[in-house]
Amino acid sequence: MKSVILLAAGLCAGALVIRAASAPENYETHCASCHGKDGKGETKAGRKAQVKDLSDKAYQAKFDDAAAFKAIKEGMKDDKGKEKMKAYGDKLTDDEIKALIAYVRGLAK
Repeated sequence: MKSVILLAAGLCAGALVIRAASAPENYETHCASCHGKDGKGETKAGRKAQVKDLSDKAYQAKFDDAAAFKAIKEGMKDDKGKEKMKAYGDKLTDDEIKALIAYVRGLAK
């Protein structure tokens, strides 16, 4: 009986382990509402926030991965201090942010 209880407890604990989302899943969850599934920013929220076209190689050449990492982790504010993009450092691990940057780099055509 004791071994059955331990087995059941182990199975329950294993079920509680949360799988990290993939970069495409994180993009869909956290980015696509503004940046669009294709990265072009042609969404209602994207037009309102005047987001840049992430599928544009010329735009992507203007920033490095460190700047992208900082923007995703800490968010972005305009010159007046108003939030332009939410910070995701409390929702994504550093490794998830790095994977997200690699995914976004792949949107450039």
